[in-house]
Amino acid sequence: MSLENIETQEFKNIMQEHIVKTIEYLFNANQEFAIACEVSAVHFDPELPKELQKSLAEITIFMIANYSFESATIENEHLFFEAGFGADNIGALVQIPVLAIKQLFIDEYPIIMNVASSAEIIEEERVEEAEVDSMSALLNNPENAKLLKKNKK
Repeated sequence: MSLENIETQEFKNIMQEHIVKTIEYLFNANQEFAIACEVSAVHFDPELPKELQKSLAEITIFMIANYSFESATIENEHLFFEAGFGADNIGALVQIPVLAIKQLFIDEYPIIMNVASSAEIIEEERVEEAEVDSMSALLNNPENAKLLKKNKK
């Protein structure tokens, strides 16, 4: 099998559905788990301090256990959970695109290995965020807001 076959959108959709259904199954079974994911795709709210964020490996393992498990949800192809980071246990809501999850573990046993690329999805999300930010910047200027109101009449 050629590696090109696993870079298709069809394969990415299959992989994404498999990961989502597996996580939903684990939620329903009340089974804690761990994920290894591409940290470049992870969004923290609020943002972690720069030195803490830089200390995270390119592929980082998150334990979805205890409070993180209780707070975890899966929506719109994203896994969300709350976690504490660093020595000061800095709290953040973590948002991870499902395709950025490269492995899923129960205890030390890998139960999913994802070889589909998430690069395009990550880039699409960055473009969407930039569009929202530029619109916010436009609307934050009172002069621009006045012009937009005039055009609506």
